[in-house]
Amino acid sequence: MKIAVLPGDGIGPEIVAQAAKVMEALRKDGLPIELEYAHIGGAGYDAAGDPLPDATLKLAKESDAVLLGAVGGYQYDNLPRPQRPEQGLLRIRKGLGLFANLRPAMVYPELVNASSLKPELVSGLDIMILRELTGDIYFGQPRGIRTLENGERQGFDTMHYSESEIRRVAHVGFQSAMKRGKKLCSVDKANVLDTSMFWREIVTEVAKEYPQIELSHMYVDNAAMQLVRAPKQFDVILTGNIFGDILSDEASMLTGSIGMLPSASLDANNKGLYEPCHGSAPDIAGKDIANPLATILSVAMMMRYTFARVDVAQRIETSVRKVLQQGLRTGDIYEAGMQKIGCAAMGDAVVESL
Repeated sequence: MKIAVLPGDGIGPEIVAQAAKVMEALRKDGLPIELEYAHIGGAGYDAAGDPLPDATLKLAKESDAVLLGAVGGYQYDNLPRPQRPEQGLLRIRKGLGLFANLRPAMVYPELVNASSLKPELVSGLDIMILRELTGDIYFGQPRGIRTLENGERQGFDTMHYSESEIRRVAHVGFQSAMKRGKKLCSVDKANVLDTSMFWREIVTEVAKEYPQIELSHMYVDNAAMQLVRAPKQFDVILTGNIFGDILSDEASMLTGSIGMLPSASLDANNKGLYEPCHGSAPDIAGKDIANPLATILSVAMMMRYTFARVDVAQRIETSVRKVLQQGLRTGDIYEAGMQKIGCAAMGDAVVESL
């Protein structure tokens, strides 16, 4: 199991270090894990003048899977767009052909009170948001800032999806629903956007191949509202890049903290890049207070999806659950009566539980 490890920026190195502890424990137990480190994001710019150095992309392509921390930092905000840390993330997704982003949002019984919503709304919540990752307005051309004939400046981006892009991510969505509650809600803005009308048409066609799945469609504004009104109505949510970006962050707060949410970005062969859903949080970097559980749970997703080791994935997830049952909490999920611990101590506790 050759795994490229890209700690990145901000709290990235801290949280990845805890996931590495878990992988080292698994290696000692007999899993043939091999880790190799490289720079990405601001760290890539600092090391090589590029948020995705050639050596990093080469390592990622040669590895079986990639574990990534987070990218971004205030010191990089004024760089030209091609050198911004976020471009490294977009480029590695494109370079590896990672088109399906799986973001589970589940509420652990121990964290029901940490959610922003009432316990009865989120207790037992377990949904999967599937975000298309390499198309849409984030990658569409033309884009830029221009000056019109009247002298006024204008910013513009292009939203588009090809039929093949929609079909392949739709198949992943329906296959995911087959393994879960057999319900899929496709989220779009078909009442306004031609791109979304086309999205809905293709998803509806693909659905004919999965008669066991209950397909529904929902406009994205309604979906955003329904996620906080009655989130348990959803099983799998399938949506495009920009809508999925927004909805998955909204869903993170249903669970109590974005620090609990892992993600998987997969190619057509289930090779994946695994990362926590949260950002680099530069304001708390280096303070040993970040929550590493989303990164550790991303390793569990790696074992499940890329290496087909469901047993190892469940072992990691059970270890995280045991640590929560013991009352151990980082600051983002802390509540009265629990024991507040730091990032490194949480990593040690998971390893001990493992």
